[in-house]
Amino acid sequence: MQNLKVALLQILPEDTLEGNLQKGMEYVKVAKKMGADIALFPEMWSVGYRIAEDMEELKNSAVPVDSEFIEAFGKAAKEYDLAVGITFLEKYDPLPRNSLCLFDRLGKRVLCYAKVHTCDFGDECRLTPGEDFYVADLDTAKGNVKVGAMICYDREFPESARILMLKGAEIVLVPNACPMEINRLSQLRARAYENMIGIATVNYPKGQPDCNGHSSAFDGIAYRQEEAGSRDTLIVEAGEQEGIYMADFPLQEIRDYRSREVHGNAYRRPSKYQLLVSEEKREPFMREDFRI
Repeated sequence: MQNLKVALLQILPEDTLEGNLQKGMEYVKVAKKMGADIALFPEMWSVGYRIAEDMEELKNSAVPVDSEFIEAFGKAAKEYDLAVGITFLEKYDPLPRNSLCLFDRLGKRVLCYAKVHTCDFGDECRLTPGEDFYVADLDTAKGNVKVGAMICYDREFPESARILMLKGAEIVLVPNACPMEINRLSQLRARAYENMIGIATVNYPKGQPDCNGHSSAFDGIAYRQEEAGSRDTLIVEAGEQEGIYMADFPLQEIRDYRSREVHGNAYRRPSKYQLLVSEEKREPFMREDFRI
């Protein structure tokens, strides 16, 4: 595989589940026409990242992982011969989850991930956090690629991308719903650089509350043997407007780079990192709204 194209669907949601289904289908079809291998939706597309305050309303707005809404995107993946990463408010006990399901080009569900680092300081305090990070072998028309996922706030924890790298991820998909500015973009750039992985992030465009577009992708290749010095790993950064933005990852080059460079897992010393798995918290990091 020489390259992998991820379509970042930077689009505004509709007001209903059915509306988001129909608009989502339209954009998957367009992504295929544009040559995408993967079509990726912004965070919690099923509800347009709306988290109701009323608990009954919140639970009623969630859909099961095997719902008609989710399965429709699996069928679309098979029909159009491309992978689809669909995001949704997942029905779950005791509270819904912020989730992503990835279907391969044959319509098979290969990965289902629930956001681990929920924003408990905000509306996501009413959601159930995910339990782990996962990596899947994704069958594309160009060959297999190992894909993982983070969701929005996950990116602010180096451990998220690190675990995905250790599990073999080559490309990480990152649905998002927040203002993307220099510091958050820098976090993504750092996650790609330090793990030598490709990172594809899709945000809602301007017009969605608290969002501003700027979907982005980084290939993680900081150095090229034929070039002096380092390079910016940015592949694409969208503006604020609605649209599809294509991230074209040079996958074979990423693999070659990972086989010889010094980052990732090449020179780590895990025996020195025991404090990283300690659950003890001290000032100034004590927060009353933190959930274990």
